[in-house]
Parts: sequence; structure tokens; C-alpha cells
Amino acid sequence: MRLSVRSFASIAVIAALAFSAGSRALAQESSSSSSSTSTPESTPASTVPNGAYIAIDPLASVRYDNRYDVSLGMAYDHMKAGPNLLQGSNLGGLDLTGSYWLSKHWGAEGSVRGYVGTSGAGTNSANIKGPFVAQYFFVGGPEWLGPHNKHGALIAHVLAGGVYGNFERDLRGNSPSVVAFYNDQLAPAVIMGGHFDLNRSSRWVFRITPDAVLTHYNTNYGKKISQTDINFAISVGLEYKFKKKR
Repeated sequence: MRLSVRSFASIAVIAALAFSAGSRALAQESSSSSSSTSTPESTPASTVPNGAYIAIDPLASVRYDNRYDVSLGMAYDHMKAGPNLLQGSNLGGLDLTGSYWLSKHWGAEGSVRGYVGTSGAGTNSANIKGPFVAQYFFVGGPEWLGPHNKHGALIAHVLAGGVYGNFERDLRGNSPSVVAFYNDQLAPAVIMGGHFDLNRSSRWVFRITPDAVLTHYNTNYGKKISQTDINFAISVGLEYKFKKKR
């Protein structure tokens, strides 16, 4: 009986010591793990999980420091083919424009534009209706870069030069006086307006170009009228900025 009591007491003491040692070891492990998680140097680098969406800004590299750019657009022009015509003509064509930038805000711009279509005609005995007419512009001048950011820009220009008006091609050999048209001629022209640019990348730009178009045509028949006409034109297209910087 005494032996069993002593044996039980011995087992109890051993169990108590083992429990105490285990508790201390667990406490040390938890302490070391908490200290390791709180230390910035031991924090593992965050990784992007597979399939995660990564946002990329295509306009992050947009700059306004290019030396050259060129644009091509589908163009519209309203005009009158004669000094006293009541009916105007709506012409379609192309607008090819290039720029050479001298500084961040100032550049030299040149533009070649061609517009073709048909026009209303004055009352005539030759039964001429809707004859073909055309205008071909070659102009150049200064341009100014206005408010701009990575999304887009406003650019103003004033371009001067010449225009060739083709009015007699479809008159069946009749004088332009029959339909109250101008004569075929090379005349002075001025284009005032600008560009609305919407950047699509660092090189490609969506461009809208509204303009007021001034032409000075004359007639060589009758009273020989000389007249300045002001009309509206617009083009929509793409611009490319070359990589060469100023």
C-alpha cells in the first residue's frame, strides 16, 4: 500500500514537471513567432496572385516634346461656287497636315486639302443641274499649343496660301456665266481655326479640326465681281507624333 502511494506520488511529480516544461516551450515559440511577424525585415514580399488584373495607363508616357507630327483626316467643306448663288455646295475630301515644332508652344504648320462634290446651279437654258466643283488648298502658317494634358490638347492655327477652284469642268463647254459660277482660277485663301486632339497613346492622336475658310474668287464676265467668301470646314482623323524630340 505504501509502495503504491509512493509510486503515484512519483508519477504525479514527473507529470507536473513535464507539463511545466511543455508550457515554457510553447510560450517561447509563440513569443518568437509574434516577434518575427512584427519585424519589418522578416515580412515576406507580397506577390500578385495568378489571374489578378493589373491596370496599365496607356497615356502615362504622353509628352509634348516631339519635333514633327503628321495627320490625315476625312474632310468636309461648305462653299458657294458663284458670287450670287443661293444654293451652296457640300464637298468631301481629305486633309493632310504636318507640323514642325520650334518650341513647346509654337510651331510651323502646312496643310494640303482637297474637296470635291456637286453644286447647285443658277437657272439656265442649258439644263445644267448639279455640276461638279472642287477646291484644292495649299496653305501654311503658325500654330500655338494651348491648354493640354495627357488626355488631350487644344491647338490654334492661322494658315495662309492659295486655293485652286475648279468650277467649269462639268459645264459642257458653256461659260460659267450660264450657271452664275466663278471662273476656274488660282486664288488667295486663309484658314483660321485649330485642332481638338484626344491622345490615344504617346504617339497616336484622334484629331478633330474645325476651321473658318476664307477665299477670294472673281469672275471675268459681266461686272467682273471680286468677292471674299467665308465658309466652314471640318476634318476628323488621326495624327502621328514622330519620336524625334526637340
